[in-house]
Amino acid sequence: MIPRAKLDDLTKALDREAAVALLGARQVGKTTLALEIGETRPSIYLDLEAMADRDKLSDPVQFLRLHEDKLVILDEIHRMPQLFEALRGLIDAGRRKGNATGRFLLLGSASIDLMRQSESLAGRIEYVELGPFTLTEIDEQSVDVRNALWLKGGFPRSYLANDEESLRRRQNFIRTYLERDIPMFGARASTETLERLWTMLAHGQGTLLNSAQLARNLSLSAPTVTSYIDLLCDLLLMRRLRPYHANTTKRLTKSPKVYIRDSGLVHALLGIETLDELFGHPVVGASWEGFVIETLLSVAPARTQAYFYRTAAGAEIDLALDMGGKRGIWAIEIKRGLTAKVEKGLKQAIADIEPKRTFIVHGGEDRYPKANNIEAIGLVELLQEVQNA
Repeated sequence: MIPRAKLDDLTKALDREAAVALLGARQVGKTTLALEIGETRPSIYLDLEAMADRDKLSDPVQFLRLHEDKLVILDEIHRMPQLFEALRGLIDAGRRKGNATGRFLLLGSASIDLMRQSESLAGRIEYVELGPFTLTEIDEQSVDVRNALWLKGGFPRSYLANDEESLRRRQNFIRTYLERDIPMFGARASTETLERLWTMLAHGQGTLLNSAQLARNLSLSAPTVTSYIDLLCDLLLMRRLRPYHANTTKRLTKSPKVYIRDSGLVHALLGIETLDELFGHPVVGASWEGFVIETLLSVAPARTQAYFYRTAAGAEIDLALDMGGKRGIWAIEIKRGLTAKVEKGLKQAIADIEPKRTFIVHGGEDRYPKANNIEAIGLVELLQEVQNA
């Protein structure tokens, strides 16, 4: 189940640049997508977690020159960061021969780490992020399908399984990250401590980041906790939503809000298996909020900046999308229920930041105007509005 849009995006990137880095969390479908691309052109696939494939690259320049007429797919590229210097020379040599695009497809799970390693390829590489399935990539967009995606999350093996098997797969996914991937990228805490931190973040989904409080609960230092959260963001598992600083004299919130990006992981960390359990859990509202935010950001125009807005006086907007140019800022308030009441805090926030458009996205399907140029709207229609902005 590979969404056509993702395949097209990756193909276009390879037609533009010599190297493309496909970034995404483990099990999100990077290898499946890369192999699908490989079926469309001459290619060779190397898994750098496999000793045999790493041995082939003991002399990378000599080996890769043998395949200069193919797309070379290098999976788990962070395992051999020394390859980047060799790739730069091969790309430059290829350009002189007129072979300037579609040479290397690099797959990695840690975005900042991979971008740092690939700095030597500046001007030769494009980055493409592959996230879990979103609502626009599912064939049907009914309420039942939407709720299934919200409950189980968008990682393919989780979404396609039944509720019980899906939960088991997500719990195994979390265990793999805790025991293998997170320590590999530098976290020195015990698996138990990291799991407690991740579970605390799930309980606090969508709340302001308070590293000092988390640190006290874990008997760690605040800088250590911050570094672990940095790593989870780098692994594309968490999102920091920054506060929007309008040109105002009002006292503004300065701390970011933090979200576990995949709603299915939130529910797995909290042991939530079914929709009935989710609807009865205190995290339900925050989980829905995070799900809506990730869904909207997956279709937002390139270079869109995402924020939230909050003042000490109570003005608040859940999501402010700065799409630049004539599109300006869109203010989005997120409600899980079927009603779209305009709260006082939203009115105050609109007066402060003067958004181009304002929506209250609710759990139903109806669309209708509210006061002061505010529209109530369902998630599917809002997705279309953002996608077509």
